[in-house]
Amino acid sequence: MLKTVDMQRGVSLIEIMIGLAIVAMLFAAAAPNYATFIQNSQVRNAADALQTGLGYAKAEAVRRNTFVQLVLGADYSWTVGCQTPVVDPDADDGMELDCPATIQTRSANDGSRNAVITPTPAAPSTIVFNGLGRTTLAANASYDITNPSGGTCAAAGGKIRCLSVVVTTAGQVRMCDPALTISKPTDPQAC
Repeated sequence: MLKTVDMQRGVSLIEIMIGLAIVAMLFAAAAPNYATFIQNSQVRNAADALQTGLGYAKAEAVRRNTFVQLVLGADYSWTVGCQTPVVDPDADDGMELDCPATIQTRSANDGSRNAVITPTPAAPSTIVFNGLGRTTLAANASYDITNPSGGTCAAAGGKIRCLSVVVTTAGQVRMCDPALTISKPTDPQAC
């Protein structure tokens, strides 16, 4: 009679250690790129939030047919609210606001704590939209979003993809990449 040999099941300790060593090497190789990814994500979050806040202020101005403003704080937070709050005359208590001073706020720490918003050149920290969706700006305003803790911008040879949010006098709000030049007129990301 022939005896059957039992097959070993599972993995040995040496196989587990080799697998863990390979995974550790992959993590070590990916860590610098992951850090850059996080820094770029913070820039993108800040730019998206500012663009969304400006779009929301414009929509509220049109919806309420009044002046609505976005005020950029010193800590890069922002607040959307009516330029002149209006009390509802039909309310019994007189405390309900038709157009409150604060409609929406965003904290600077909401996903972009290292991002820095710089108005250029000397753009105002308050953008006001009228009931037609136009701004009260005398000239276009631009806000550069960078991340100094992550390094320099790609336009200056660094790894961080800095962005700009541009507000026109007509009320158009767009995000663009300053590293891309306008020499490519078909590129919608170019500033």
